Amino acid sequence: MDKFKLSAAFNYLNECLTLLCEEMDSVEILSCKYFELPTTEKGMEEELSERIDVSTYVGEQALTKCSSAFRDLFLKENQSGKVIKRHPGLICINDPEKIIENRLRQINQAKLDFKKIVLSINNNDARFELVHSAIPGLITLAAYRQIHFESDEPKSVRFTWMQKHATKTLTKEQALALLERSSNYSNPRMIDQASWQKLVESEKARVVSLKSTDKLRIRRPTRVTPEVNVRFTNTHRYHVSGALPFFVLNPSEEIKLGDLNDFVASKPNPRKKEYDFLVDRIYLEKTAD
Repeated sequence: MDKFKLSAAFNYLNECLTLLCEEMDSVEILSCKYFELPTTEKGMEEELSERIDVSTYVGEQALTKCSSAFRDLFLKENQSGKVIKRHPGLICINDPEKIIENRLRQINQAKLDFKKIVLSINNNDARFELVHSAIPGLITLAAYRQIHFESDEPKSVRFTWMQKHATKTLTKEQALALLERSSNYSNPRMIDQASWQKLVESEKARVVSLKSTDKLRIRRPTRVTPEVNVRFTNTHRYHVSGALPFFVLNPSEEIKLGDLNDFVASKPNPRKKEYDFLVDRIYLEKTAD
């Protein structure tokens, strides 16, 4: 594996994205909306927002922002590299000759090919080093994002917010190893080293008290993300990520299009299950047998 192969694959992807943006200027745009979300700055990654304000753009302004979104692949100053900016939007296009559809298929394949090359490097450190020496500042996950589209005349395309949980199962030994590693970390602005060590030791004691056969998992909440909901009938519908603008190709005149509204966290449902975490700090819980 060398830089040339990686750079060539990325350059090809970048050329395809440039062609898409040029072609979007030459086809009939029926409507375009872009929903701008706040950028996450460095050091703010762990904050799960209670509210996300959405700025809505329409028409030419929206189209310009959508075009920029497809090429937003590099880390900017003070921008978090852990929480990648999302670009929800909706572009309705007349594409009878499938110019845009064919280009989107080409781009999505180029993204898959680029991802395959990157992931063929098994060692994480070597992968990071090669990618960022070949393409400095690249956000690889942004380059992987597929551009979703629909050409089969859905009845409606709407937006919603989705909050999921990142789940990982662990053995007792793995949980203890995880806590042991964390005992070497601390945040002196929040807690002194002695207090941190005492906290981690108490967490380890809870895990040590478990039986070796007990099943554990980390169930960590993730940031809310925009999703696109595409409906044909009440039973025929699907949803995809709203991380990039969604294309509707050759839509019917009756199609119903939605907006992405501000996100406001709902109050906890008193009937909803409350999780009793074994270690609150890392969302570690003992699962039911």
